[in-house]
Amino acid sequence: ARLKQSNELRGVLEKQIATSRTWSQLSDLIGSSDGKKFRNFAQQLTLDILLGYTNRHLENLARRYRLERISDSLGLMVVDQEMGDEVRSVHSLSGGESFLVSLALALGLASLSSHRVRVESLFIDEGFGSLDAESLNVAMEALDNLQALGRKVGVISHVQEMTERIGTRIQIRRQTGGVSKVLIS
Repeated sequence: ARLKQSNELRGVLEKQIATSRTWSQLSDLIGSSDGKKFRNFAQQLTLDILLGYTNRHLENLARRYRLERISDSLGLMVVDQEMGDEVRSVHSLSGGESFLVSLALALGLASLSSHRVRVESLFIDEGFGSLDAESLNVAMEALDNLQALGRKVGVISHVQEMTERIGTRIQIRRQTGGVSKVLIS
């Protein structure tokens, strides 16, 4: 009788272990009840898609670099394709390179959102002062291409070479008494 009861309990225990294993696997995949692990997984997938768009824009802006996600995180690294695919920190980029990578990310984000919402305008506040002449030319060509695609591009800049290339300019000039004058040319 005890052996029969023990075998029945062993069968119940094996079923419970199988059920527990299933829930444990789900917990490993999805995470805890607060959803943090699943949310992080979903954000990593979205970041991978964003980096796909970003790298397409980066091919035109700074073809030397490619962005990749650090495995199992939301961090980014730079792959230097001219140095045998050397992996570097994004913090190792120069000011001009950082600007071009940031511009590619912004354009990638606009591309990512354009499936649901059409992003018609892009505004860039400064950042051009850190670019050398060649990088400035590349950035301006990218912005010209965006404008040619029908997007409105607004740039705030004090870089003389850049302001000369922009067709329509809005200048704000200080006047006395805390008043400013707007000039459109």
